[in-house]
Amino acid sequence: MGKSPRWSNASASCRLEWRPSRWLVAAILMLALLGALSLVVSEMPRAWAWPLAAAALAYGGAKARHEARKPAQAWFWPGDGRPATADGVAARDVAVAWRGPLAFVRWRDAAGRWRRQSWWPDTLPAARRRELRLAAASVRASRSAASMAP
Repeated sequence: MGKSPRWSNASASCRLEWRPSRWLVAAILMLALLGALSLVVSEMPRAWAWPLAAAALAYGGAKARHEARKPAQAWFWPGDGRPATADGVAARDVAVAWRGPLAFVRWRDAAGRWRRQSWWPDTLPAARRRELRLAAASVRASRSAASMAP
């Protein structure tokens, strides 16, 4: 009988770069355009509809520009029970949530403020999504918690 296969005891580590999603920027612009169009074709008086439509387009354009100009961020999940890091700074209370192909990360920064980011499919391909899933699961499994109810 042959030797049994070697199983790795090492947890999965993961390095990712977050960057703004082009799909999200396009979706924001599309919503701004559709909002402006809906104001124009509504039964609102034209004296109100056109300025509000222009305001909706300007606000949507500003939000899309703000999203597109966010700086890239380097993430590292060590996979050995240590906390994840964002740009080299330890991220506390990291939680990864999934909605289909979208990954949402929530964490506390060094100042204690909650931060949030999302990876869209255009910024996180399927192979990297699997890596993130494994790394986030290993962090969750390695947290020390009571094993029995009080």
